[in-house]
Amino acid sequence: MVRKRLIIVLTFNNGVLFRTRNFQPDYRYTLNFVDAWSVDEVILLDISRPGKGNREIFYNVVKKFARNCFVPLTVGGGVRNLDDFKLLLGVGADKVAVNTGFIENDRLVEEASKLYGSQCVVVSMDVKKNQNSGYDVYSHFGTKRIGSDAVSFSKHAVDKGAGEILVQSIDRDGMLEGYDNEIAALISKSVSVPILLCSGAGNWEHFVQGFSKGCASGVCTTNIYHFTESSINSAKKYIMKKNINIRI
Repeated sequence: MVRKRLIIVLTFNNGVLFRTRNFQPDYRYTLNFVDAWSVDEVILLDISRPGKGNREIFYNVVKKFARNCFVPLTVGGGVRNLDDFKLLLGVGADKVAVNTGFIENDRLVEEASKLYGSQCVVVSMDVKKNQNSGYDVYSHFGTKRIGSDAVSFSKHAVDKGAGEILVQSIDRDGMLEGYDNEIAALISKSVSVPILLCSGAGNWEHFVQGFSKGCASGVCTTNIYHFTESSINSAKKYIMKKNINIRI
């Protein structure tokens, strides 16, 4: 049985670590740190708005993490072409997450997966529940609805070569009230690749629900108080007690 994963997601605005709420920078942390290498993966996302961030600063952040962490590192934000894939892989990323770039040009994922392998390509989906109880996909930091059904979108991403899907809920981001397990389960049951679930976790039981109800392969947390070795180990022990197979 494939082990489930507990993943840390860190969002950087012009190289500075921020917490977000509903996809907007909400709280600036004075230190950029993680002391929890028993976590299974780390995801770094550049959330700098176009024209307002220095990419070199973010690349240096990636280099620093690549030197010091010994778990898979996924990096995304502002990925628009194959040169961006090459650059991020060159500064230490193991996988590259693409969002708006895939929406604007779906051949990007197809070409990247052929060049680097599908295991290297993560399509990130920003989703929001609509008035009809369906789910729409958004681009441009969750501000532009593209009118695509989330399940159909995920299928298309996999058809093009995505090796993983990262599902992020705009409504639940930073709310600490639990993941949107409904859309996660719908997507998980519709595609053959791993689903990573992000946005909304506020306690360890939410991790368990993301696995059991959301059918996720990996659950993500972006809350800084989780990011110590003791807290990650405690979370994993809690998850294991719920009969979920996870690495300790």
